[in-house]
Amino acid sequence: MAHCRRLRLLIVTMELDTGIIYAYASDFLKEDLGRGDITTQCVVRGGVRARGQFQAKQDLILCGLEFAEAVFGVLDSAIALESHAYDGQPIAAGSGFARIEGPAGVLLAGERTALNILQHLSGIATLTRAFVDKVRGTSARIVDTRKTTPGLRLLEKYAVTVGGGINHRFGLDDGVLIKDNHIALAGGIKRAVELARGSAPHLLKVEAEASTIAQVRDSLQARVDVIMLDNMQPADIAAAVLLIREQAPDTIVEASGNMNLDNVREVAETGVNLISVGAITHSASAMDISMKISAA
Repeated sequence: MAHCRRLRLLIVTMELDTGIIYAYASDFLKEDLGRGDITTQCVVRGGVRARGQFQAKQDLILCGLEFAEAVFGVLDSAIALESHAYDGQPIAAGSGFARIEGPAGVLLAGERTALNILQHLSGIATLTRAFVDKVRGTSARIVDTRKTTPGLRLLEKYAVTVGGGINHRFGLDDGVLIKDNHIALAGGIKRAVELARGSAPHLLKVEAEASTIAQVRDSLQARVDVIMLDNMQPADIAAAVLLIREQAPDTIVEASGNMNLDNVREVAETGVNLISVGAITHSASAMDISMKISAA
């Protein structure tokens, strides 16, 4: 069995290295271990070795293997998780996809933390893949949002890419996105864009949110780089896309707001470039994964 593979790229210029992975794993363990695993210290004698087998209890897209390995690596640097699977691979219910061997106390201490990571990230990757499959064959791509768990954004956005989605902004310093509240405070889209163009670094694109055709026209007149069609019905999205393609064909068009697996295909068929889906990070269910431990 081969070592689990290196993490793939999150975005073109960014990769999670081993130091980042181990830093997360160490913090997660501190939360769970506290002053030590009292139960294991009482029940399991020192020196006992054990084997752990990870098994999927439902169909899923696997994500988080190296994070799980790092959990045990923090506890014992000699331990390595072995797997024939890799992040992004579909795993069938009932399949064992990884194993680990080492001191029983280490396996028991790291079990829950490793499973939490695998279950959560695999849930995001699995839901993302479902959305990606729904829009397959159209020009639309599934994009995440900033609706992430505080402290876990980097991991959750990684899981989105594993599921086949792409990343939107990582944070407020990552781009200019003029939303409804900015528009209200600035006195309209045109004025908001004017202010942004005058202050923002020249390398940053400017995106404006539009919820009506009138706001789409304002965005076109302001010559924004990206127009986000927010909470619009599919028929209105289609009309907006047609207008944008006629007047500014190079403008990127994003659809957003209340996207789900039932309506995302219809939205994709309007011709938008991007569909941002908050649900893939804030509403993804954890996958059912177990770790069975036995004496070595």
